[in-house]
Amino acid sequence: VQLVESGGDWVQPGGSLRLSCAASGFAFQNYDMKWYRQAPGKERELVAIISSRFDSTSYVSSVKGRFTISRDNAKNTAYLQMDNLKPEDTAVYYCHTSAGDYWGHGTQVTVSS
Repeated sequence: VQLVESGGDWVQPGGSLRLSCAASGFAFQNYDMKWYRQAPGKERELVAIISSRFDSTSYVSSVKGRFTISRDNAKNTAYLQMDNLKPEDTAVYYCHTSAGDYWGHGTQVTVSS
């Protein structure tokens, strides 16, 4: 199993980024996908989930209305569209699959002016 995150960058407050998680080694379409983040000195936090069936989604309250999780089963890829970014969104973002305890290396998102 391999998860590779990409798309992190530095942006100013109010900006947007789209993170991608390329997955391989398991039946991607059969499993929920999640995005977590970990800010310096803080515990890893679950940000968003998209289910394997019906693409139902759930978000932590701090990102509701600003972040959108999606998936493309044909490309074995999950996405996290992040709009109206705030400095408190600064963190390393990781994707995770319900197929097992597998993590990517993460991608750094920095929001500052």
